[in-house]
Amino acid sequence: MIWLILGVLLWSGTHLFKRLAPEARAKLGEKGKGPIALLLILSIVLMVIGYRAADGAFFWGRSPMLAGINNLLVLFAVYLFAASGLKTRITKVIRHPQLTAVKVWALGHLIVNGDTPSFILFGGLLAWAVVEVIVINRAEPRPAPEDSYPVAKEIRALVGTVIVFGVMATVHILLGYNPFG
Repeated sequence: MIWLILGVLLWSGTHLFKRLAPEARAKLGEKGKGPIALLLILSIVLMVIGYRAADGAFFWGRSPMLAGINNLLVLFAVYLFAASGLKTRITKVIRHPQLTAVKVWALGHLIVNGDTPSFILFGGLLAWAVVEVIVINRAEPRPAPEDSYPVAKEIRALVGTVIVFGVMATVHILLGYNPFG
């Protein structure tokens, strides 16, 4: 379980570094992007290894209803990522669509996975995303929203969402975690 905890902490600390120590991050400049990327990759590796190896208390299990709720939340989270990149209409309402996507994704996984390793992984990433939003909101003013939101961007976001969700579901199935129950 220690690898899982270290992975979540490394992920959170690396992401928060830019916000909590902007001068130190600025000193690193462009050459700092490589080491930071490596730390993030290491954090993901630690989380995957730690989660797969972790053992802990089990409080509830999957049910068709919980799996359905999770799938809808994950589908929405994927849409938020697509909307962020394309600057669709929802970005006028949701200031941090990618971080909101992480929160929605983590919540969905917490609903369907009722064990201690899941609480650490998904709960830890949910906590990181909440803290990240708070820190960003305190440091930066809200940007002005876009003037127009072309329908073509909305359609691309929806099509991309369906494709990415399908790929994610396929990967889960191949790893032995059928997201559809």
